[in-house]
Amino acid sequence: MRSIVGITRIDGRKSDELRGFKLTPGFQKHPAGSVLVEFGNTRVICAASIIEDVPPWMKRDGKQGGWLTAEYQMLPSSTNTRSRRERKSGPSGRTQEIQRLIGRSIRAAVDLERIGPRTIQIDCDVLDADGGTRCASITGGMVALRMAVDLLLESGDLDTDPIVARIAAVSVGIVDGEPILDLCYQEDSRADVDMNVVMTDAGKIIELQATAEGAVFSREELDAMLALAEKGVGELFVKS
Repeated sequence: MRSIVGITRIDGRKSDELRGFKLTPGFQKHPAGSVLVEFGNTRVICAASIIEDVPPWMKRDGKQGGWLTAEYQMLPSSTNTRSRRERKSGPSGRTQEIQRLIGRSIRAAVDLERIGPRTIQIDCDVLDADGGTRCASITGGMVALRMAVDLLLESGDLDTDPIVARIAAVSVGIVDGEPILDLCYQEDSRADVDMNVVMTDAGKIIELQATAEGAVFSREELDAMLALAEKGVGELFVKS
């Protein structure tokens, strides 16, 4: 371990350093787009499926174009203690909140009218959770979406690319008084402040989720975390 500006990160990273980031495209055979995304020990399968239909509410309301939505699930053995599958009672509040975040984040990258009367379903399944699963899901979901759209363009089912921006997400926080980038679980569990940032490749912010878990934070600390997030997201775009 290494001391960085008064704190010690468990994996020896600098405060502004991402975990090891890796993408494995085509991880699944059947979806139109799929990728295994890895942020350190966090691993998530993201798949994009094309459904030649739109939700009933779009038909009922006479909405034009298509739709994009997401589902998120942690496998029972993705953490150090087995969790139950979310079956009978449906998704937990946490799961619903995360999949809504993934869906609305990725929709910000798409002109839905250009999709045509179809739905693109993004499925994110967490194999191993070590912090930042929602950020990994958004980043990997965008890659899977790009693959699915490229397939539609190549087949002639789409004439115009509906993707208007690339997006990625990263976590930042304050641990022991120090702003840090890309928190692993042990850092996240003792963070004074936890924040997830979703951004476009043009540096525009799609969503901020910031919570004072253990202590309130200042505008100066917020700016420091945003600067770290912008740096981290920029590196993700280069690597993906």
